[in-house]
Amino acid sequence: MPNAAPAVIAFDLDGTLVDSAPDLLDTLDLVLEEAGAPRLPREETRKMIGAGARALVLRGLTAAGLDLDQAAQDALYDRFLVHYADHIADKTRPFPGLVEALDVLTARGHVLAVCTNKLEYLSVLLLERLGLAERFAVIAGADTYGAHKPDAKHLIETIRHAGGEASRAVMVGDSLTDVLTARNAKVPVVVVPFGYTDIPPEELGGDVLIGHYDLLPETVERLLADNLAARA
Repeated sequence: MPNAAPAVIAFDLDGTLVDSAPDLLDTLDLVLEEAGAPRLPREETRKMIGAGARALVLRGLTAAGLDLDQAAQDALYDRFLVHYADHIADKTRPFPGLVEALDVLTARGHVLAVCTNKLEYLSVLLLERLGLAERFAVIAGADTYGAHKPDAKHLIETIRHAGGEASRAVMVGDSLTDVLTARNAKVPVVVVPFGYTDIPPEELGGDVLIGHYDLLPETVERLLADNLAARA
């Protein structure tokens, strides 16, 4: 008997759905400069993305050799959020083939969701600015469920609120955090190679590595079928 729950495809956001590095790192450059730090190389700061804005700011401070007290760190983080929200989609764009892949997945009856360590309001704002928000049944940020990746609760609750269950879901991400989250939730995971990680994508331990979003629909359906067969 077919499973009544829809298949939920949960995506990471930064480095998976969209290339947000230009706007994130422009903002990081600004706040570090205001704190008196030299500008860091983009090839270095790009790898700092993925654990949320506060982590990005703290990693930037560490790399710049700045030791600020908690109040100064908090003020810098608040400044980051304000500037980034105002410039959140200046240069950020979906990765090639994404929109077409989402169209195919939706046409095949899959439910789409976002599971990101970005704050929820920033995630919604970004996807709205890009005209993508309505494609997702759930947009869950690091502050949505009281737990964030790699905690399995973040992904499991995202899937549940999208109307699905972990046994009929696939995670799509670009980092070790995404792979660990999927493993913790016992959900298969597809890795994309164009995101932000200092670990080679082929070494992240995903179930499948795809080089382009053209390959995603068939990959997702194969993983769902394999997972269903393994549970039979």
